[in-house]
Amino acid sequence: MTTLSVPLSSDLRARIKHYVSQGDAPNDAALARKAIQKYLEEKAVEDVLKAQKEPSLCGDLDELSEKL
Repeated sequence: MTTLSVPLSSDLRARIKHYVSQGDAPNDAALARKAIQKYLEEKAVEDVLKAQKEPSLCGDLDELSEKL
């Protein structure tokens, strides 16, 4: 496992401590891992939705080239 050192503002640090104290995570590192995982999942969903909006190149190549 790799360690990542991230500078935090005092406000962000206080908010992390608050959520850990409320039991959302057992410690700061677990909360940070949860946040990173959630971000990565949301990013993956965004990428899929973006890919679905991309034009498809299915069909007759002559018709497709005429549209260009």
